[in-house]
Amino acid sequence: MTSIRIRQAAELLGVSDDTVRRLIDSGSLTAAKDDAGRKVIDGAELAEFARANASASPDVLGSESSARNRLTGIVTAVVMDKVMAQVEMQCGPFRIVSLMSSEAVRDLGLEPGTVAAAVIKSTTVVVEKPGRDS
Repeated sequence: MTSIRIRQAAELLGVSDDTVRRLIDSGSLTAAKDDAGRKVIDGAELAEFARANASASPDVLGSESSARNRLTGIVTAVVMDKVMAQVEMQCGPFRIVSLMSSEAVRDLGLEPGTVAAAVIKSTTVVVEKPGRDS
């Protein structure tokens, strides 16, 4: 069993520690105590809760797509030269960086403060797991 501390559960759900405690108090999540006496949540239970309570990212484009990974956010920086551009977005707690043509940036009107969607479709997604000391 993977045990997840309240603070980490809050980070994973994108909520405050207090919200996770309220979810435990209301019975929406079950907490146990670890060897040090701290409250922990079973990882599988937290995963099921996250899946059941997930909401789709808003479709700011108003279009359909075969891509399953869509993160809506705000453009925070654009670095552009004559040919290429680097666009940075903040999508909730996640920083997304995209390299694209300068022409695409101009066509889309991307500049800091623009609301946009980072749509990710890839045949390769690397999943990493923290080491035992983490």
